[in-house]
Amino acid sequence: MPEPGGPDPVPQSAPPKLWSVEEANASLDRLRELLPQLKAWAVRLGKVHAELQRLSQFWGKELTAQDIPDRDLKLRLEEEWKRLTARLEGEVKRLEAEGITVKDLENGLVDFYSRRRGEVVYLCWRRGEAEVANWHPLTGGFRSRRPLEGKGRAAPTARLGHDR
Repeated sequence: MPEPGGPDPVPQSAPPKLWSVEEANASLDRLRELLPQLKAWAVRLGKVHAELQRLSQFWGKELTAQDIPDRDLKLRLEEEWKRLTARLEGEVKRLEAEGITVKDLENGLVDFYSRRRGEVVYLCWRRGEAEVANWHPLTGGFRSRRPLEGKGRAAPTARLGHDR
């Protein structure tokens, strides 16, 4: 059950949207803006985690005591952790609900569900590439990606982005 005021959960049985190459390319401007923000949140989460670990190692079991000098810092860091985690997970879940899978934030690697010759596959894009020009099977990864046919782009079956 969703938290009051929180987003409705995505039904697990609902198939993801299937993207055409054109639709995937049209979403790249948004992803070029969003991915650096997601990466920044992940980097900050790493720093918050490291600082919480440092406090835990320094104070040990006393870290939970009411009178330690670093108590306010610990509480602020824990709140920041919760807030950043919720934002990052929320954005990733929104993308997944659209049929977009973030594979690697560090490299900006993103896959879009699509259909190619009757098979559901991933259209593959990495930050820095001008457009979606590769695909790979769902069971494969970045190393198994192959170029799309015809001028670097395939012509997936008509209106695939509207299949559900």
